[in-house]
Amino acid sequence: MPTHWNIKSSRVKNVVDATEKDAINAFLDNLEDAVKAIISELRSTRELTVEVVRARIDSYLKPAPKPKEPTEPALFTFIADFIERAPKRINRDTGKNIEYRTIQRYKTAFNGLKAFAATYRRKIDFDTIDLDFYEDFTTWLTFTKGYAVNNVGTYIQMLKIFLNEASAKGITVKQDYRSRGFKVVSENADAIYLSELELKRLQDLDLSKTERLERVRDLFLVGCYTGLRFSDLTNLRPEYIKDGLIRIEQQKTSDKVVIPCHEIVTVLLKKYNGSLPRSISNQKMNDYLKEVCQLAEINSIESKAQTKGGKRVTRTFEKWQMVSTHTARRSFATNMYLLGIPALTIMQITGHRTEKAFMRYIKLDREQHAKVMALHWQKQIQGTPFTIAN
Repeated sequence: MPTHWNIKSSRVKNVVDATEKDAINAFLDNLEDAVKAIISELRSTRELTVEVVRARIDSYLKPAPKPKEPTEPALFTFIADFIERAPKRINRDTGKNIEYRTIQRYKTAFNGLKAFAATYRRKIDFDTIDLDFYEDFTTWLTFTKGYAVNNVGTYIQMLKIFLNEASAKGITVKQDYRSRGFKVVSENADAIYLSELELKRLQDLDLSKTERLERVRDLFLVGCYTGLRFSDLTNLRPEYIKDGLIRIEQQKTSDKVVIPCHEIVTVLLKKYNGSLPRSISNQKMNDYLKEVCQLAEINSIESKAQTKGGKRVTRTFEKWQMVSTHTARRSFATNMYLLGIPALTIMQITGHRTEKAFMRYIKLDREQHAKVMALHWQKQIQGTPFTIAN
């Protein structure tokens, strides 16, 4: 109130009714001291003008807000933005949008990196992703999280993708991640294929009373005799099939392949009026496939070994438990090779870039490899009996 103001001292009077006098007077004391200091400083620099003094006092009364400290490392901000933009980004190799499953791998790797950062003694950022970080991160994934070798490798692979993208955009990134020591670890996974005899059991299985299983069985058999991935099977259209040949562009690689229609594929196409059974989700199909294979008594005992949590672990399963949609493609490659079809010919359909990669993909034991060699010898000498000179 005006009656509380002391004109001579330019302060609030010391009266009971002025309940905030102490706070107001303290503010005015500080302001007076600040103005005196400003004037003294400006006088020493010969910049003492009304405009300059007013500007300095205004900046004292209304200081510019301090920039906020980043809430997370620049690396994490970059990765979050990278993932957010991924659905609209084009894969440079295929010219198509980034696949949903790839984006899910990005997210999984990012969540793992953030979880590790919460326990790590060092700050994780572009300038600290070095070989020490690599060792600590892979150790944490292996022993703390108990992940298998190939899973650990996926985390490192995704991290390298993030860092490559950042480097391409001109961000300064510590280059340790490009060194040989910063490797994507992997091991050959024990996978299965279904032999021709086992596929015959599936063909002979009467599923007429269980339509959902019948459709899944039939779609799986088409995969076993075309080598197509599940994503391509679900996109196969009647117009892609002409003159006994399937011509399709593979979704994953954009490679165009031509596949001869096996007799079983032809029969199944006629069964569904030139089309294939309507597809369901990959997960559901995997569940139903196991059910079908169990009914077909595909129950030989198989072992699966992997390095998990730093230890080599071997588990045993009945074979039907290990069947998935991808088993069809592996069965095609293996069975065709066992028939004596050259690897390079099969690779034109499976899309493997190198024979080395193809030979790792198919599943043959030593005895089967010996039989393949014997088959090639038999074809080579057929009609040309050997003679040995005396």
